[in-house]
Amino acid sequence: QVQFVESGGGLVQPGGSLRLSCQASGFPIGDYWMAWYRQAPGKQRELVAFISKDDGRTTTYVDSVKGRFNISRDDGKNAQYLQMNDLKFEDTAVYYCNKFGTIGLLESWGPGTQVVVSS
Repeated sequence: QVQFVESGGGLVQPGGSLRLSCQASGFPIGDYWMAWYRQAPGKQRELVAFISKDDGRTTTYVDSVKGRFNISRDDGKNAQYLQMNDLKFEDTAVYYCNKFGTIGLLESWGPGTQVVVSS
């Protein structure tokens, strides 16, 4: 059974940093491109960043987080991470991890982890 458990969210001031973690189970993430997504209040879930399999040599970010976020993976731990720096109000959202793909077709979403950027 594919499962994801996200952690590391919280309340942070603008300009602050958080590191999100995602523990996957039920499948080997090493076989897949993986991604982080987020859903802000009243908005649709969106892709934030994705990382290739094969040691994650390729990473891609949505324009709004480029230069501030860094996605990484540890296939040995079946986990992935999202380092978020210089956080902005508009980064407030629930963050989810999953395989990289079309959001409407992905299954087994975890509970997500809430990130609130507020002064």
